[in-house]
Amino acid sequence: MAEGLRFELLGPLRALRGGDEVPLGPPRQQAVLAVLLLQEGRPMSYDALVSAVWGGEPPSHARNLAQKYVSGLRRAFAAAGGGGSSPELVWTGSGYRIENAGIDDLAERRTLLREALSARESGDLRRAGALARQAEELWRGEFAEGLAGPYLDGERRRWAEKRLMVLETRLEGDLELGRYRECVHELARQVARHPLRERLVGLSMLALYRCGRPAEALAAYEEARRQLMDERGAEPGPALRELHARIVRQDPSLLPESALAS
Repeated sequence: MAEGLRFELLGPLRALRGGDEVPLGPPRQQAVLAVLLLQEGRPMSYDALVSAVWGGEPPSHARNLAQKYVSGLRRAFAAAGGGGSSPELVWTGSGYRIENAGIDDLAERRTLLREALSARESGDLRRAGALARQAEELWRGEFAEGLAGPYLDGERRRWAEKRLMVLETRLEGDLELGRYRECVHELARQVARHPLRERLVGLSMLALYRCGRPAEALAAYEEARRQLMDERGAEPGPALRELHARIVRQDPSLLPESALAS
């Protein structure tokens, strides 16, 4: 990664030199940069770049536009300064490649989540949760927010899914630690935003049940069931149905050990 020049994509694309943001040009030029950064040093041909930014029916002058944006990015990098550590956008003979650059917030997120996974596997749920929260705090909005193009649209959907999976795992760990009262409101907000997300619904039901609110847990299931039927014409999956049945019969294993001992 470029020393002193930081690229971020967990939100709107930005480049920072010290504490100052480096101007990157118009949105389509920024889309070109985002696509090339995501190649992680691999060259990308003209045709692939045009397809990634404009899709299957690019404008007739898309190749000229791509060259224009590449030139604009080179000027932006030169204006940012930094000498030999500055990013370089080079033509390799087979495609464009960005050198001396990486996506810093993505790299930091990966490191934090690797450490969180290691802590979880060793049984240190508190440290795992703290590291997962640090990873969540790197997000400033949607992935590559505001930048258009089929490639980035696909990446945005993929990263939204990855973000939710991390959130679910972190909340599951919080419940294992007995933080169900603290989780109830956060889970309610997330279920409102993602009502068809069965893992979130299940975690919300479990948190409500452990808070002594079984009727609300069962109501949450019925609401999720209704939405799934309306949107997908399908019943909840087996995991959510089993949790519902266990709550109905007041399965003692759903309660934390401290509650069972009291």
